[in-house]
Amino acid sequence: MKNRVVITGLGVVASNGVGVPAFTNAIKAGTSGITFHQSLKDKGFSCCIGGIPTVSEEKKAIYLSPLQLRGFNSTSILYGCMAGIDAWKDAGFTVDEKSDLDHESGLIFGTGTSGIEKFREAIYKIDDQKVRRLGSTSVVQTMASGISAYLGGILGLGNQVTTNSSACTTGTEALLMGFERIKNGKAKRMLVGSSSDSSLYTWGGFDAMRVMSYKHNDTPEKGSRPMSETASGFVPGSGAGALVLESLESALERKATIYAEVLGGNINSGGQRNGGTLTAPNSEAVQRCITNAMADAKISSNEIDMINGHLTATSKDALEIENWTVALQRKGTEFPYINSLKSMVGHCLAAAGAIESVASVIQLKEQFVFPNINCEDIHPEILALIATEKIPQKASDRDINIIAKASFGFGDVNACVIFKKYSK
Repeated sequence: MKNRVVITGLGVVASNGVGVPAFTNAIKAGTSGITFHQSLKDKGFSCCIGGIPTVSEEKKAIYLSPLQLRGFNSTSILYGCMAGIDAWKDAGFTVDEKSDLDHESGLIFGTGTSGIEKFREAIYKIDDQKVRRLGSTSVVQTMASGISAYLGGILGLGNQVTTNSSACTTGTEALLMGFERIKNGKAKRMLVGSSSDSSLYTWGGFDAMRVMSYKHNDTPEKGSRPMSETASGFVPGSGAGALVLESLESALERKATIYAEVLGGNINSGGQRNGGTLTAPNSEAVQRCITNAMADAKISSNEIDMINGHLTATSKDALEIENWTVALQRKGTEFPYINSLKSMVGHCLAAAGAIESVASVIQLKEQFVFPNINCEDIHPEILALIATEKIPQKASDRDINIIAKASFGFGDVNACVIFKKYSK
């Protein structure tokens, strides 16, 4: 018999809210975290806006020790540690670096790149033949698994501790990997999530690809426009999201707060065939990912009340909606409600799936739908597929039982997870 898997802790670091309470208030209010950044303009970026979380030095010191912070500049690891520690505490656990090793708990925490600024610093010092000045934290800050190494040690997790990386699908993939481990009895608890930094070097590559919006440097809050006819590319974002997954038996035994249940999901790839490329989806594979996620969760498409989409404010938004209509066999007024968090925080790249999963679970727990801001002019190709009222412009209280959350990533990779309001 497979274990039921529930969510007992949440943590989030986003540009419109650091911590679950602030983030919840922001998404209910439709508050944008997108701002203008002079540093981007100074470096010659076309897109000079982005979503960067505000974290003070005092705030950093709550999560990392003075020794850990010495020579530290990886925001990907910082954001991940903050979100992960918050989620762990939210689930009712203490953080004590002298605690016994917890063999029943593990962690899968993804990222795209880690410590690029630190890596650049290291390269320059090597070029200058000052190798000994690199600092003892250079390796852990620049290796891909740096985030899981930090968190695993801080929390003393003795089960699987690893980092995954699948572009924009990373966070949703991490969640489903942790879900499978608990479902199959290999762990009682898994801390899952993903993080992404705000390095100019990461964002610069996308700016060079001309896929980021450059039309709203003077009006940053209007810049991220998923599903809008006037969308002109994505706005970059950064941050982290984290969730504590736990077997229902374990959660009930310790009387934990249960946010929602994970019913199932699916991960696949389009193989860059049949129209799929490094940057474009294979629609057949996307549709298969969604239908297989429903099959794994043992639900019908009519049971889905809401979709939290990938929806990046690019030319692929209409195609994503079309893929949902085909996979669900629901159109017009029969289509579920759909929203995109990227309208408020931008595209957080490797962190997107985790932050958006946190937002999805918050909506389930508190029974509301957050608004799609900057979508007053819905794209006509989308309006030809679904009814206007299914793309809410204002927050509203709703009876939501099941949410489908999907992420589609660079390299033609896909993931879809099904969340359900918890009931005994």
